[in-house]
Amino acid sequence: MKLVSWNVNGLRACMAKGFSGFLEEEAPDVICLQETKMSKDQADFSFPGYLEYWNSCTVKKGYSGTALFSRTEPLSVTYGIGREEFDCEGRVITAQFPDFTLVTSYTPNSQRDLVRIDFRMAFEDAFREYLSKLREEKPVIVCGDLNVAHRPIDLKNPKSNVGNAGFSYEERGKFSELLASGFLDTFRYFYPEQEGAYSWWSYRFHSREQNTGWRIDYFLADERLQSRLSDSRILSQVMGSDHCPVELILKD
Repeated sequence: MKLVSWNVNGLRACMAKGFSGFLEEEAPDVICLQETKMSKDQADFSFPGYLEYWNSCTVKKGYSGTALFSRTEPLSVTYGIGREEFDCEGRVITAQFPDFTLVTSYTPNSQRDLVRIDFRMAFEDAFREYLSKLREEKPVIVCGDLNVAHRPIDLKNPKSNVGNAGFSYEERGKFSELLASGFLDTFRYFYPEQEGAYSWWSYRFHSREQNTGWRIDYFLADERLQSRLSDSRILSQVMGSDHCPVELILKD
């Protein structure tokens, strides 16, 4: 089973940069999108062979938003985590499949000078509690733009970014707590010391050309699914956004 996650930084913009071709060529069983910046009723396109599930921001047009497209119908799909202060931004979709639950998240950015760090920390705690409850039913896979580089190996310039949004002690600590609650960082499970493996690059300073990036997009797998993990990849060659897709392959 092939699962893909991609922060498309505006799906309509990404459509103009090859999204449909990528979807046809890669043909994932499920693809999860973050930062769609749109609602379904704004779409003048469709994706044959996929059922579509959208969760859009209700308080600000063109902001945030997630989507999940699946070849098979999930047992159920829910939106948000049950907390309106977070759910109004369209950040989470949960799809129940027979043997696992898939959750995609677009985690809030703490922003410059960490002006939104308190909101981010509250989201982290609420999200971890939400996942803990889901895990009581069946194993959980979490994917998405989690907006944190966990270890120094996960960004090009760790020393100059200590304390900045995405590499603050607070955010990295919350990510460690999430892993400790029963999850594996699947990319590091397979490639524990691989350097230069990033999923986001600034549009400035030719960052992508120079591979001056950050690994902030993840597939986290419930520890109980360890025997089903086949591979976890970063598709850095795929263009169309300032992020690239990430992929998880599960054994049947």
